[in-house]
Amino acid sequence: MSHVMNTYVRQPVAFVRGEGVWLWDEAGKKYLDALAGIAVNTLGYAHPKLTRALIERIKSGVIHTSNLWRIPDQEAAADRVAEITGLDEVFFCNSGLEATEASIKVARKYGHDRGIAEPAIIVFEKAFHGRSLATLSATGSRKVQAGFEPLVQGFVRVPLNDLDAVRQVAEHNKNIAAVMLEPIQGEGGINVSRLEHLRALHEICQKQGWLFIADEVQCGLGRTGKWFVYQHAGFQPDVVALAKGLASGVPVGACVTGNRAKGVFKPGNHGSTFGGNPLAMTGVMTTIDVIKEEKLMERAAKVGDLIRSEIKQQNIPGIADIRGMGSMIGVELDRPCGELVLQSLHAGLVLNVTADNVVRLLPPLVISEAEGREVVERLVPLVKAFLAQGTARPAKASAATPHPASAAAR
Repeated sequence: MSHVMNTYVRQPVAFVRGEGVWLWDEAGKKYLDALAGIAVNTLGYAHPKLTRALIERIKSGVIHTSNLWRIPDQEAAADRVAEITGLDEVFFCNSGLEATEASIKVARKYGHDRGIAEPAIIVFEKAFHGRSLATLSATGSRKVQAGFEPLVQGFVRVPLNDLDAVRQVAEHNKNIAAVMLEPIQGEGGINVSRLEHLRALHEICQKQGWLFIADEVQCGLGRTGKWFVYQHAGFQPDVVALAKGLASGVPVGACVTGNRAKGVFKPGNHGSTFGGNPLAMTGVMTTIDVIKEEKLMERAAKVGDLIRSEIKQQNIPGIADIRGMGSMIGVELDRPCGELVLQSLHAGLVLNVTADNVVRLLPPLVISEAEGREVVERLVPLVKAFLAQGTARPAKASAATPHPASAAAR
C-alpha cells in the first residue's frame, strides 16, 4: 500500500520515458501525448536545449539560494516575462495556485490603498483558480468548495460573457477592486471568452478603476497562437497569473503586474522560499527562448486548427461542440464520457476529460502537423465507438465540476 495521500483518482499507467510528444510506460508501450501534463510540458519531452540548460544549472551546484540575495537568473527570467506580457513587475512562485493567490492579494492591497475597507473581486461561473482557501472560494465549483467552508469572503460571481451582470455589480457594489477571469476556462470545459467580451470588460475596469486580472495559468504561454489570450483582444491587463507551461515541467508560477497594479506590493507584502530559484529560472528562460526560436506559437495555432477542423469534418452525431483556440481544444459530447480517458490509454493516446463531458486536448507545442493528424486518427474511432454504445445521457448540471481524471492541483 502506498503512503502517498489519497487525493487523486489515478489512471493505471506510469510513464518512465519521453521524447518529443511521445511517452513510454514501464512495459515499453508507446503513447502519443495530447495533454502535456495538463498544459505543462510546453517543449514536450527531452528537448535538447532544455535538457542541456538544466544539466548545466545542476552541475553548477547552485539550484537554490534564497530571495535574501540577488539571483541573476531570476532577473533575466523576469526581463523575459515582462517582455512577453507587456507588464513591469514579476513575482515568482511555484504553482498556478500561488500565482492566483498572489493576484488576489494584489487586488486586496490595491483596494485598501484606495480606501476600500473590504475589497471584493468579480469572478465567473465555472471558473477554476486553485485549491487554497482563497482560490477555491474564487472557483466556481461547489464540488471543489464542499467540506472546506467557511469560504473566504470578498468574491462576487457572475456568468461568463455576461456584461450586463458585471454592470449591475458595478452599479450596486462599491467595494469592487478587481475582475479576475480565465480568458479560456480550462477545468470548466474549455469555455472561451468572446474577444469582444474581454474588450468590453477591460473598458469597464478602466472606467471603474478596477484591476483586470487575467488568469492565464492554463491558456497562456503561446498555446493559443499568441503569448496570451488578452493579446488577441488587443489590450493589456493589470495583473497576469502564470504557471504550468512557463518552465516546461519545472515547477514555477508568476504573478505579473503593470499599469494600475504596478508598485502595489512593497517589501514584506509577499514572499516565497523557493520562488525564483535558479533551477526554475533556467526552465523559464529556456522555454521562452525556444518558443521564439522554433516559432512554436505559429505551430500551436496551425496544428490546433488542423485538429479541430479534421474532427469537425467527421460530422459525428453525439459531438455537441468543438471549441477552443490554438492548441487548447475541447470536444464536447452529448453525454458524460470520463471512460474515454482509459480507453484512449489502451489505444496509446493520452488525453483528459473535464467538466464531465468535454474531451480536453492540450498537446505539447512541439507537436507536428503529422502528429496532430495522428491524434485525430486515434481519437475519432474511440469517440465513434463510445457514442455508439447507447443514447445520450444528460451531463452533470455544473460544467465546473471536473471528472476525477482532470482534478489536478495548481
